[in-house]
Amino acid sequence: MDWRSLPSLATLRAFEAAARHQKLSQAARELNVTHAAISQHVRKLEEELGEPLLLRQGRGMAVTDAGRLLADALGSGFATIADGVAQIRQRGQERAVQISVTPAFASHWLMPRIGSYWAEHPEIKININPSADLVDLRRDGVDLAVRYGDGNWPNVDTELLTDGEFVVVAHPDLVQGRQVTCLSDLVDLPWVMEDHMMERRRIVEEEGIDLNDVKLTTMQTSDLVSSAVAAGLGVSVQPRSLVDAQIDAGAVVSLYRISQSELGYYILTRPGAVTQNTATFRDWLRRKGAEGATH
Repeated sequence: MDWRSLPSLATLRAFEAAARHQKLSQAARELNVTHAAISQHVRKLEEELGEPLLLRQGRGMAVTDAGRLLADALGSGFATIADGVAQIRQRGQERAVQISVTPAFASHWLMPRIGSYWAEHPEIKININPSADLVDLRRDGVDLAVRYGDGNWPNVDTELLTDGEFVVVAHPDLVQGRQVTCLSDLVDLPWVMEDHMMERRRIVEEEGIDLNDVKLTTMQTSDLVSSAVAAGLGVSVQPRSLVDAQIDAGAVVSLYRISQSELGYYILTRPGAVTQNTATFRDWLRRKGAEGATH
């Protein structure tokens, strides 16, 4: 098809509306343009096709034979386009929302809460993909991601979900009620941390502990660190939002709090590409994040 041989879409839309309503004023209101704009489009189309399409008749317009032929074809074509768009939108609503989260966030924050989402929205399917890798939301087909950082990621919309407060935690038996006023009070204890969480190392060292001077064991995943802490094998520093449930259950105790306002878990979405189902899940995340903020 040679698209250059066709009149402009704006001209065809204006004529189809005018022919359907048989009044330029009603066509103008439907398309949110002026009466003069509709008249100009119709006149331009008639000149381009070399045929009269609409004739003035009293207060309205009469459609010529050529105009009726074109109007019927346009009405059918626009209806087919509208049906195709509606089907694609319906598919978008029916497919599962693709969620990418870090393993730590999935295990310690999302999964303890996800039951309430399933109860509220059983009709909306979600696929949760735990991965510590960076994702390209568009390339990887991800609708929403949750990542830890300062919120400065390119080409995505970001929204803070949880604050950057950290807590130093340990099993109660390891600390045996000792009073902690600063991290130096814990320098004699073993520490466990994830080997790739360099920002946490920086946070600890800014609080006065040189991790080269303590007995530090590094592990590859947050689940391993969490299990080690719960087993009384060491002290660790963790985002408060990930260990609140363990603290409430008495599995670990909070020894010290560190505020890092520039860091936190963020919701990431593609600009202008949030479906209704994705927005529903994002709203649920917001509510749960707000509940945690008042904990």
